[in-house]
Amino acid sequence: MEKIKITGGIPLEGKVKAAGAKNAITKLLVASLLSDKRCTFYNVPNISEVEITVDLCKEIGSEIHWDKAEGVIEIITKELKTTYVPQRFSGSNRIPILMIGALLGRTDEDIIVPTVGGCHIGKRPIDFHIEALRKLGAIIEYREMKKEGAYFAHAYQGLKGAVIHLPYPSVGATENTILASVRAKGMTVIKNAATEPEIVDLILFLQKLGVIISIDTDRTICIQPCKQFTEVEHTVITDRIEAASFGMAAISTKGRVFIEGADHLSMITFLNRLLEIGGGFSIKPNGIEFFYKGPLRGGVHIETDVHPGFMTDWQQPFVVLLTQAEGCSIIHETVYENRFGYTETLKQMGADIELFTQCLGGKNCRFSMQNFHHSLIVKGVTALKGREITIPDLRAGFAYVMAALLAPETSEISGTHYLHRGYENLVEKLSGLGANITTVTSSPLPSLKKNLETTTSAK
Repeated sequence: MEKIKITGGIPLEGKVKAAGAKNAITKLLVASLLSDKRCTFYNVPNISEVEITVDLCKEIGSEIHWDKAEGVIEIITKELKTTYVPQRFSGSNRIPILMIGALLGRTDEDIIVPTVGGCHIGKRPIDFHIEALRKLGAIIEYREMKKEGAYFAHAYQGLKGAVIHLPYPSVGATENTILASVRAKGMTVIKNAATEPEIVDLILFLQKLGVIISIDTDRTICIQPCKQFTEVEHTVITDRIEAASFGMAAISTKGRVFIEGADHLSMITFLNRLLEIGGGFSIKPNGIEFFYKGPLRGGVHIETDVHPGFMTDWQQPFVVLLTQAEGCSIIHETVYENRFGYTETLKQMGADIELFTQCLGGKNCRFSMQNFHHSLIVKGVTALKGREITIPDLRAGFAYVMAALLAPETSEISGTHYLHRGYENLVEKLSGLGANITTVTSSPLPSLKKNLETTTSAK
């Protein structure tokens, strides 16, 4: 079993390169299935989420070459060898459900995909996906199978363009609808679509592929049908979550870190919040430098939201950052209803955090009056202490790493497979910035090993 040991209290100093965005490359690989042409992707992160997606694409017939050292993937799907995604992919990540949109226009066979997965941070209903795909002409149903359910989908008569209004600007539903629309007959218009940078990156890729697709300022995306595709070379955008994570770690430890590839435009909202609390940053031609420039000020009110709002994936490390800011601050989570489970461990490390079921904010919230702890108040400055930690999900994992970097004692962190899903070479990158961090691999059955050694010596 792998664990990470961190002895904190050391300012992070130096330079680190931001990896390609997890939430972009995984969707781009699925989008490549729309055509039978070769697609080449650059700036691909070496993370487990990409490994899973690569295996998934290979399963249905993709030929893939991945140069992990160079961060390059070449993929071509000349023909589909199956439209059944095995149950072993159930719960692995959120990618299988997007296979429906990508494959509906390419086959008249039944498409079978397992249930949606990912981190346990709240429900991930796919009602918006299903309703949108049905409006395009797909037949979709959920069936119970051996151990877990699966979704069965087909479009024997083909898909037809439609005007689709999403009840909520869901990223996944927007992506699925875009993918299905590419091979539909007639134009598709998506209203109230998500417009995250990763979706814009998907749109740019599809345009290179030969698709006429546009995005308007009122969250409207228009897709015209496409039958002729071309080979594509595409560089994946850098990961704005990773960039922000390292930026917050630098400021909280009172250090200075330059993040190569950090994109100013995609981080405007995050950077505004840093300015509010007194965090330092400097925009450079090829990245952003983050640094501590004096005592941090609390008293901020943050509400997570869809882009261009404050990302839900930024709030966990930001809460840790706020434990080092003088005064009380409020976080109102409006994207996932169960995203504050990680705070109990932070409280055990010394953080002063209180959860609320009420909406502590002015935004319309889907979780109002539903008894979910989706608001919190965090008070600083508090000293954090090292302890044994088990990671429950990806973004909570980095928040724990960041808290451990602040604690002068040694922390031991397990559940590191969550970190591998979204952070490339995390231990190596932090070590390069001066952190006292190591990876420890222990035997899964230490007691059994000890008993065997005792028995052997007795003989």
